Amino acid sequence: MTDAAAFELAQVNIARLKAPLDSAQLKDFVDSLDPVNADADAADGFVWRLQDDGGDATEIAVFGDEWLIINMSVWQDADALTAFMYRGRHREMLARRREWFERVQEAMATLWWVPAGHRPTVAEAEARLLHLRTNGPTPYAFTLRASFPPGAAEPVALDVPDDLGCPA
Repeated sequence: MTDAAAFELAQVNIARLKAPLDSAQLKDFVDSLDPVNADADAADGFVWRLQDDGGDATEIAVFGDEWLIINMSVWQDADALTAFMYRGRHREMLARRREWFERVQEAMATLWWVPAGHRPTVAEAEARLLHLRTNGPTPYAFTLRASFPPGAAEPVALDVPDDLGCPA
């Protein structure tokens, strides 16, 4: 049996922008980043979030594509994450996401368990997301709808097709 306290839940989601971050179209999104990030920082069960020198992650490259932005954080568990995601300002931003981000076919978010205290890297998040796209939900990379309990999880040994990234 695995000690759940020995693990925390990492999440990453990426989005393809419809316009540059400094455009009028994305002004409401950009203006909401600091308040929503402050809400996350204060949320029950919040552990850590990826940030650049500006306090968000908008300048951090993901998949080598300047039109993609990344959000990555660590939470105590899925209950803490979902409580934050579907309440308050974050919920309001979710409701407006189609104004700011392109619709894409491939998975743009994934979850995975990390040892307590581990802070995932962007490369780790990219690998988990590609794994989900290739294999569907597994204990190595999963979704809120198809989740797995904490514990050791190795990637499924399959080749990742070249077209599963996020081409420019």
